[in-house]
Amino acid sequence: MIPAVVLMTLLWSTDLQAQSVSPPDLQAQSVSPPAEYSVRLLNGTTSCSGTVEVFYEGEWLGLCSGCWSMMREVKILCRELNCGDVVAESIGPQFVTGRGIVTIYSMCSGHESTVGQCVITGGPGVCDGGYYHHVTCSESVRLVDGAGLCSGRVEVKSNQSWASVCEADFDRQDAEVVCRDVGCGAPAALQGGLYGEGEGQTWDKEFQCKGNESLLLDCDTSDRENNTCLPGNAVGLTCSEPDDVRLVGGGSRCAGGVEWYDQGEWRTVGTEDEDQEGVATVVCRQLGCGSTVSVLPGNTTRGFGVTCSGSESSLRECFRSYVLLPGLTVICSDLLVQPDISLTDPMGGVFRGHQGPEMFRGYNFTITCSTQPQYPGGSFLLTFTGSNRTQTQPAVNHSAAFLFPAADDSHQGNYSCVYDNYVFSHNFSSESELLSLTITASPLPAFIIRHVVVLLILLTTITTSYLYYKPTRRQKRVNRVSSMDLYVNAMEMVSLSSRAEAGPGEERAAQGTE
Repeated sequence: MIPAVVLMTLLWSTDLQAQSVSPPDLQAQSVSPPAEYSVRLLNGTTSCSGTVEVFYEGEWLGLCSGCWSMMREVKILCRELNCGDVVAESIGPQFVTGRGIVTIYSMCSGHESTVGQCVITGGPGVCDGGYYHHVTCSESVRLVDGAGLCSGRVEVKSNQSWASVCEADFDRQDAEVVCRDVGCGAPAALQGGLYGEGEGQTWDKEFQCKGNESLLLDCDTSDRENNTCLPGNAVGLTCSEPDDVRLVGGGSRCAGGVEWYDQGEWRTVGTEDEDQEGVATVVCRQLGCGSTVSVLPGNTTRGFGVTCSGSESSLRECFRSYVLLPGLTVICSDLLVQPDISLTDPMGGVFRGHQGPEMFRGYNFTITCSTQPQYPGGSFLLTFTGSNRTQTQPAVNHSAAFLFPAADDSHQGNYSCVYDNYVFSHNFSSESELLSLTITASPLPAFIIRHVVVLLILLTTITTSYLYYKPTRRQKRVNRVSSMDLYVNAMEMVSLSSRAEAGPGEERAAQGTE
């Protein structure tokens, strides 16, 4: 009996072990491998940042940074990983000998859901760049259906899906954080329905950002007061391009050698001769410096290679490689800063009106044109709107003063200063804002004011002489004569000033009366 019980116990335990070792049919099935050219990010600070690896021929291989630097592809990578927008992409850790690496070249339209949907060539091999590729995507926010990387409909991640945001729940401070979160500059435009409505759900919270947060996840939220969002109110946001490109050594923010801020430092940008025009066009556009005037050879410093088609909004959308190429110097059309225009009057006849400066009729005035000290020389052209009347003067100490005699109705209108200079073998010009001048009647006739001014000067002179001198009798007689001479001279000044104020007919009438 006992052996039979022992035998049954052994058989039962053996069956349990067999069940524990042999999983159910679903578990027994091997997990299907990732699709060819799937991507992932490793060793990053978040799930949406790190070194790029590509699944190729049954194994994960590091991506060579020297061959895959189009922002279009990187944006698709972020989309494939269900992350937000591209914040940064750069070279990652240096290539480690013995670790697998893949070199791929891809052609993408930008609308693909995964990198594997692009046309891809290449494979494992030597990495000429010597570095892996590193990518940082935003975690919780993205801009969709915009014209570039820094514009689009605002969408936030909610339970692993994306939701649009209602305009009523989004303000300027929220926009500042979103633009910073996606790696762009300050907000430029904020409007509901600007980039469509989207097809998903609407975010059910209201942001309470202070404006200084680095990430949208750092902002407080509160429940929405109204759970409905009317059509046309999905918030669209346009941010300025990131301040990561500059021109140096040309005396202007719109001229000089091209530098790009990358991984904490400013680096020289280089390009092949045939790619210079495309790079220069994008640089001038990103800096808001107008169009390209000329591209000159840079200094002897070589920089990482950049290739642009010319249609990109910013330099980071161009193809980049870490092969050192000759630098380049770009001259943009908006080389000169905008000059200033101002109005002055030594007699106090100018005052601020509702529509701008106003000038009393009969007073002298001066319009001064000035500019910042960028380049020596140049000239100022003072234009008068609605008339062919212009005046030109050379720039002396970067300014010029245009004097006007007694103001009359013909001086009323809009004035502007145009600064012209010849630099970098080209003519450049920049125009000031308009100065709108109104001529108005003085509360007192000008000749009365002149009389009062002259008499006050005379009274001050006599009082000063009396207080600081103790004259003798003879000196008193001489001083009386001197005082009388001062009075006569002063009255002659008033008479001449009045005759200048009056017309020729009035002057002859005055002579007849005398």
